[in-house]
Amino acid sequence: MDNGMTTEYLTPVRICSASRNVSFAEALLTARDRQIGLKESEYCYVSGKGHITFDFGKEYSGGARILTFIASAPTVPVRLRFGESLSEANAELGDRGACNDHSLRDFTTALTSYSDMTFGETGFRFLRIDFLSDAAVSIKNIYCAFNHRIFPAETPFDAGDDRINEIFYTAKRTIDLCCREYLWDGIKRDRLVWIGDTHPEMLALASLYGRCETIERSLDFAAAQAPYGEWANGMPMYSAWWLMIAADYAELTGAFDYAARNINYIKGLISQFNEHIKENGELNLPSYFVDWPTHEQPDELAGCRAILICMANAAERLLSFLGEDIAEVGILREKLFKMPIEVKTAKQVIALKYLALGSLSDEEKAKLTEGGAKGMSAFMSYYILKAVAETVSAEAAVDMMRAYYGAMLDKGATTFFEDFDMEWAENSSRVDTLPENGERDIHGDFGKYCYIGFRHSLCHGWSSGVIKFLYEYCNKKS
Repeated sequence: MDNGMTTEYLTPVRICSASRNVSFAEALLTARDRQIGLKESEYCYVSGKGHITFDFGKEYSGGARILTFIASAPTVPVRLRFGESLSEANAELGDRGACNDHSLRDFTTALTSYSDMTFGETGFRFLRIDFLSDAAVSIKNIYCAFNHRIFPAETPFDAGDDRINEIFYTAKRTIDLCCREYLWDGIKRDRLVWIGDTHPEMLALASLYGRCETIERSLDFAAAQAPYGEWANGMPMYSAWWLMIAADYAELTGAFDYAARNINYIKGLISQFNEHIKENGELNLPSYFVDWPTHEQPDELAGCRAILICMANAAERLLSFLGEDIAEVGILREKLFKMPIEVKTAKQVIALKYLALGSLSDEEKAKLTEGGAKGMSAFMSYYILKAVAETVSAEAAVDMMRAYYGAMLDKGATTFFEDFDMEWAENSSRVDTLPENGERDIHGDFGKYCYIGFRHSLCHGWSSGVIKFLYEYCNKKS
């Protein structure tokens, strides 16, 4: 599946705010010929300094196409602020993490008479335009220039439940937006191929569309940047995920030819990991990482061991299918099993332990479901939900999913976030409103680790791993 990119032009669905010197702003809500003429009769008129803020209804990837009719000066300086939330579109750079990391979303440019220009390339739902001079300007139309991939029809899905269907199609929209020429983590921030994060994204895309050239291209890119002796994204655990992606992708889509073409790289990774696992099973890697909530926490090493066992299991299956020697991966597995996986509290590490070993104690099962959706992880949602479904009950897993992803929907999400804690839902605003009456800002007041405040991505591909769970446990059409 690789059908190229296209651009759609979408009008705003509402004017969120406009200063008093803005006349006929509602004219910008109607699409017209996308061509400026010498005689335009319907337009928005701005007389000097002021602003307009638009809502395009959903999050999109792209920029703003502005058709300017007449300006009273050769150029009219404007400031454009794109926001995944209404608050972000109104924030100043530096305010609670508001930034231009990975894509410019807050910058100054200029409009001129009889022009048709497109500005920006980021992830956004809201756009604020500040007019910075005393000059007057007439604007015929403002469009979201929505850049996206053309997808084939997905595998049918219908849970017979409106809420679950909404979760599915919001997750689908999330991964669709992040699936470009390469797989990006986020369309605003993290426009990078973080190959470990690609595993849940691969599960989503393979479940939806089958074989996907974007996945293979991203794997190739990551491998080329990390030849033998180096680690994917500079992280050993992401090299482990690379191998798991190649193996699981082959099993899900039949793309064993892709794995066969990369067999030397796969064998090299097995050798490289063997060099960093001591004979007694102790891990001797240069760094460790499961996810941000467990980073440098007591459960991190247990989570890494579980990932490595999952990797070794997947590698053994793959090599066996391809008729390759499995002796070295067998040595790796034997060493990894010499030490137990002891988990204290992290639900994602308990889930990874289950996927690695195939069983959990009653105490671990209780910890996995304690507090319901509290302690869930957007990145690790599939693994947690699958472990709950297979060790406790499918009903318990569906309830956790409904609560976790439903809470984001209740906050106005049209794509799923980089991270979300259930506690954030208490007394907080929606993404499409500004906080009032003591509310906390769902975007600017939360986030953790490297994604604090407005730097937090509200469209992050890894949160779409839930799609595979939905197909496995909720699809009435299967």
